Amino acid sequence: MEIFTKQLTSIDIERGLVLPPDSNLEPLPPFHGARTIELSTIVVKSAAGITTLRGGEPVTIHCSTRSGRLTFTRGWYDIARDGGLGSGDIVTFYQEVNGGTLFKMRVRNVG
Repeated sequence: MEIFTKQLTSIDIERGLVLPPDSNLEPLPPFHGARTIELSTIVVKSAAGITTLRGGEPVTIHCSTRSGRLTFTRGWYDIARDGGLGSGDIVTFYQEVNGGTLFKMRVRNVG
């Protein structure tokens, strides 16, 4: 189930990935009064072939509230760096249910 797709801006790379306003937040775990939740995420890089970053090991992304908006911070910066992401590139964050809940992020370099 897709949560969001976003074309990145330089601000997303430098300050944290702000989730788009039309994101489907239903699959995310509840915050229960906390300011941050942790999302164990496998990152898939789409290019000529499909590869996984970090050898397919999950990356823990911290999702926090900033000025009333949800933002990916810790963990996201590693993904952006390791994936060589820049402004204009596209990320899709989704939930895969296959005997358990798993979050995945597909990254695609445009330039």
